[in-house]
Amino acid sequence: MFPEYRDLITSLKHNDHHFTRLFDKHNDLDQKIKNMEDGIEQGGQAEIETLKREKLQLKDELYLILKKASSA
Repeated sequence: MFPEYRDLITSLKHNDHHFTRLFDKHNDLDQKIKNMEDGIEQGGQAEIETLKREKLQLKDELYLILKKASSA
């Protein structure tokens, strides 16, 4: 996710607890979605779609933080 911000992500993960929490939650949701799609975890299509929307919102938040930090 966001390879152009790789160094900034590393920095923020060490210095910004809010960013780290959002980043970790995004990754957890990504894994949960993959597990549901692969049948490893239980979940219907509606639940998967809800989780995908939540993941997208987190990604948008992360991107805004990265944009703001990169211009600072």
